[in-house]
Amino acid sequence: MVLSVISKNIKLMAKIAIICIDDEAIILDSLGKQLKRNLGQNYAIELASNGQEALAICKELETEGTAIALIISDHIMPGMSGDELLIGLHDIYPKALKILLTGKAGAKSVGNIVNADALYRYISKPWEETDLILTVKEALRCYGQQQKLAEQNSILEKTNKLLNQSNQKLSRSLNILLATLEAADDGILVLDSQNNVIVFNQQFFTLWEIAPQVNEQDSNWILNLISQQLISPIACDLKAKESPKHNKKYNLLKLRNGKILESYFQIQQLENEEVGLVWGFRDVTPREQPKVFLNYETFHDNLTKLPRRKILTNKLSKAIDQAKENSYMLAVIFVDLNRFKKINKTLGYQVGDLLLQQVGNRLKDCIREDDTIARWGNDEFTLLLPKINNPHETNVVANRLIAAFRSPFHIANKPIHITLSIGIATYPQHGRDAETLLKNADLALSQAQKLRTHNYQYYNPNFSSQTHDLLTLENLLYSALKNQEFIIHYQPIVNVLTGKIAKMEALLRWNNPQLGLVPPYIFIPLAEENGSIVPIGEWVLQTACVQNKTWQNMGFPPIKMSVNLSVRQFQQPNLVSTVINILEQTQLQPSSLELEITESITMQNTQFTKTILTQLARMGINLSMDDFGTGYSSLSYLKQFPFHTLKIDRSFVKDLHSDSPDIAIVNAVITLGKGLNLNVVAEGVETEELKNLLKNLGCEYIQGYLFSKPVPAEEATKLLEQY
Repeated sequence: MVLSVISKNIKLMAKIAIICIDDEAIILDSLGKQLKRNLGQNYAIELASNGQEALAICKELETEGTAIALIISDHIMPGMSGDELLIGLHDIYPKALKILLTGKAGAKSVGNIVNADALYRYISKPWEETDLILTVKEALRCYGQQQKLAEQNSILEKTNKLLNQSNQKLSRSLNILLATLEAADDGILVLDSQNNVIVFNQQFFTLWEIAPQVNEQDSNWILNLISQQLISPIACDLKAKESPKHNKKYNLLKLRNGKILESYFQIQQLENEEVGLVWGFRDVTPREQPKVFLNYETFHDNLTKLPRRKILTNKLSKAIDQAKENSYMLAVIFVDLNRFKKINKTLGYQVGDLLLQQVGNRLKDCIREDDTIARWGNDEFTLLLPKINNPHETNVVANRLIAAFRSPFHIANKPIHITLSIGIATYPQHGRDAETLLKNADLALSQAQKLRTHNYQYYNPNFSSQTHDLLTLENLLYSALKNQEFIIHYQPIVNVLTGKIAKMEALLRWNNPQLGLVPPYIFIPLAEENGSIVPIGEWVLQTACVQNKTWQNMGFPPIKMSVNLSVRQFQQPNLVSTVINILEQTQLQPSSLELEITESITMQNTQFTKTILTQLARMGINLSMDDFGTGYSSLSYLKQFPFHTLKIDRSFVKDLHSDSPDIAIVNAVITLGKGLNLNVVAEGVETEELKNLLKNLGCEYIQGYLFSKPVPAEEATKLLEQY
């Protein structure tokens, strides 16, 4: 009886309408003709040139009782754009499917309409008539399925009413539905109150690809098979012990074979008692795949295919909620690629991109199944460990990352070595919300980066105060040169054979009125980082040359003034001309000046370094390699540059004794220097015993507190008088 009433109502309905909107008359006319030619016998084709006209037509059709199956709109139109129009119409006519015609398919506008769930599909202009008609027919088929679903829902509702009136049990009421189940286009599965399978239709088998020989007695097997096919089984837990409290519809289920199903359910009740559950499934893959692709492109990095920071941030917030509820820990790990910018500059951005892709793959191999990794910035990645029992588990992951990067990457047949800096913050120790944990992991990363090697650091509350102190210090540093807060101290370099001072090294000091004497190891890296080291370095060179010239005018024997050049100074294109100008202004002979550069500077750009050093050497300026032994220089490498002096780093000298393992290194450097006809200076000499040991090894020049700490010019003058 129910079926016959619904059938009669459907026959009384007017012809179903398709509405087309385009502000260009030629395109609108062509679109209308194509649709009428192919679909005009069964559907009313209505044309509108703008949004307002379309709204008027919709209202008129609604008044006439004509159903609107499909609305096709141009994207770019004056007044109201196609995406705005379709979103507005979707609110009024949600059952009608919407198609957007566009020649640009902008991600933003398409994203807006997709997010509003108002778009069935978009068609690029110009279109082929065949493609257009196929798409429209598919939309109309989908619309028809939705109407059938309404029929089926009506049948289910009316059947339930009959069941309640007749006070029959669920097993008897299911017999009434059997015919409609098999006629339905959707897959239907009926469970009793104990989650046992009662009945299902053939379409259910087809959608889930279940073998036909399976019968109702294999309840658990059927439900397990469904769960195994789902990418996220929790989205549709058919084996839940408690039935849902409210009827829900249109949950999307993603299957491992790529299919996307839409599920809905209805609770079956008898005398206000839940006696079963009816599940329905339909294949919506063609409709949902464009949305999935757009969603993936929006939230995943194009280069590495890793999630972007928004996904990780959302997962972090959810993980914190779960950690609070279950009283366990989680960790956020920031990973930075040391010296990646140098790789980009020297090998090119294409190599850099390939390296980032390989880095992403290697990082993914290091994490656990439930962990998440995202690309956070250019050369920075973030890991979320959503559940850990203790910090040791985080240590294991961090050490695994470091170990994985000890092997080089191979790009274009070239091995590329790269090291990591890692910062870690854990919940709840280092923060109880996502923002705090991310901020503190970043602070820990900054601390790890200062060590410039493979290492990881946990967040320490002192980092925040240190960061604030450094910002204050940096602000004061900008005005220090203008306010004449810098001074130079001089430390003698002595010839151990004659006992005479051979050189003076100019060492920068900062005496701030608020802070007092600021240690060089604190402010010089800041100045190097913000670029102020360049004008400061020029001031040091100028002042030191003036002082040496003053000593010469006072009648002291000529000595060399040794001045350090920073990395930024050395990279300045006007370095040589700056040195020439200062020598001319101070009237100091080039032979009275020695410039020191660190071993690491020579390795950054070999050809550039060789060119600059050669120009300086030809002027008569002495050149010294500072901190020798801390880098990776080889004998053949060192011979490329016109150095006059090697300075052995104090780390090899300060604890040197006859049985020290470093004595072999020091002896080798002294022998190397002699072989290359270079002077060798040992830094950090503080005892008479150490002086004698170095003298016996053949080291001719030494520097350290044994003779004098760095002192102001007045005291340095007295040392010259003494030695």
